[in-house]
Amino acid sequence: MNWIDEVSVKLKKKNQVLFTKKSESIQDLIMLFETQNHRVLALWAFDFASESIAKLEEKYPEEKRPREALEAVKAWASGKIKMRLAQRKILDCHAFAKEIDNKEDIAICHSIGQACAVVHTAGHAIGYPIYDLTAIIYKYGIENCREAVEQRKQQYIEKIMYWNEHLSDYQCAWADFMLK
Repeated sequence: MNWIDEVSVKLKKKNQVLFTKKSESIQDLIMLFETQNHRVLALWAFDFASESIAKLEEKYPEEKRPREALEAVKAWASGKIKMRLAQRKILDCHAFAKEIDNKEDIAICHSIGQACAVVHTAGHAIGYPIYDLTAIIYKYGIENCREAVEQRKQQYIEKIMYWNEHLSDYQCAWADFMLK
């Protein structure tokens, strides 16, 4: 079964999230993420979360919770704040998703929360594509999303490669837990 068929089945079942860790179409990403340095994945997640936040801010300019979540996890990753404060901001970001009705925007909001949670554990990295790709399908529809989804997956890979090559260029301090 190709990924379009897999997602079509989920849409027919009225699933809100159209990919899972078991989705065949993202197994290559899972394997790639499993081989990455935690800091590389955090920087990767910061970049994509920033992009997703910008999309939400266009539609919800007064909403600050997604940006506050990202700012908090960056502060946590650098050792400036404790986990509990960052965790609260991530949960607040997810709470915003429950207050809106647009499926694309809900998925984007959850993608940001997952990206922010990468600081806690690198295993959350796959959560970003799960929700981000879901948002793309809601935006374009199952009939018109193939190219956008496949391009986006390539962007994930390219950004990982970028941060693998440029990790030492990141000028902010890291908390001790991020150096392990």
